[in-house]
Amino acid sequence: MNSMKRFLFTISVLLVAAIGAIAQSPYINRVYEYRPAPGQFVNEMPSYEEGDTPEDMARKAEECIAHDERVLISLGSYGGYVTFGFDHMIENRPGKMDFQILSNAFYSNANPNPNASKEGGSCEPGIVMVSHDANGNGEPDDAWYELAGSEYDNPTTVHNYRITYYRPDEDKERTPNPDYKFINDTSYVRWTDNMGNTGHVYRNVYHHQSYYPQWIDADSLTFEGALLADNYVDESGMGNYYVQYAYAWGYADNHPNTDNRSKFNIEWAVDHEGKRVSLPGIHFVKVYCAVNQYCGWLGETSTEIMGAYDLHLVGDDTDDTTDIG
Repeated sequence: MNSMKRFLFTISVLLVAAIGAIAQSPYINRVYEYRPAPGQFVNEMPSYEEGDTPEDMARKAEECIAHDERVLISLGSYGGYVTFGFDHMIENRPGKMDFQILSNAFYSNANPNPNASKEGGSCEPGIVMVSHDANGNGEPDDAWYELAGSEYDNPTTVHNYRITYYRPDEDKERTPNPDYKFINDTSYVRWTDNMGNTGHVYRNVYHHQSYYPQWIDADSLTFEGALLADNYVDESGMGNYYVQYAYAWGYADNHPNTDNRSKFNIEWAVDHEGKRVSLPGIHFVKVYCAVNQYCGWLGETSTEIMGAYDLHLVGDDTDDTTDIG
């Protein structure tokens, strides 16, 4: 009888473990917040409908990027972000890439500059933040850590950058640029930053909806983080062929999905002082657009993502070959 009880106990433990393993999905399980900065794809990717709340838009973003749906969402201009999580802790395995973020980055095959890097095209880098659910409440309310990519210690990177965008008057008289017919309002969404700069997110002829997130009631939006140097070059010299060059590693929407450099290692995590931290794993990820630049007819640079997944669960946790110092 004791043997039978031990046998049944063993079977029950194995069943619980099996059920737990089945419940774990490698993909995004939930979007907690979707808060883009103004941009030409905002209110379109995903689509805003009158009356939508922040919770509605987070749900719509979740429907796009969770569960391997692979539908793009836009984070808008600098600072715009999305916060998402998984149904389990992604383990931090030493020397291994732990998770991948999917985007629409690609290299151009038609660069008019034959001497330029081949790793340029549509590369719109987003900084990746991670968090471990230390208090165990299932909410992204613990400390956040930046995954320090290749540009973290670059003197051109501005840490503690802050920018504020102001709700535009949609009925104001537009100020088109006579030299660039694709820009129909050069004074559309005004912004100021903590470095004394001011500027505008331009309106273009390709997108007619409001560029300011309509589900947000505030008349201004402030974002802060690290600002990477501009990564675009007008290779045509005439304003008609812009190339955005990839940074070496460590950023979302920076290399194609087929490239190992679209993968991330939790060991890259640093605190707000830049000191490396050791995490057992992470439950939550935040991605925000890391550049503040305008690329002619392409419009503002805006990080886009379409999903993320745990590399360990899909058996693709390749070695980390980057030099993290």
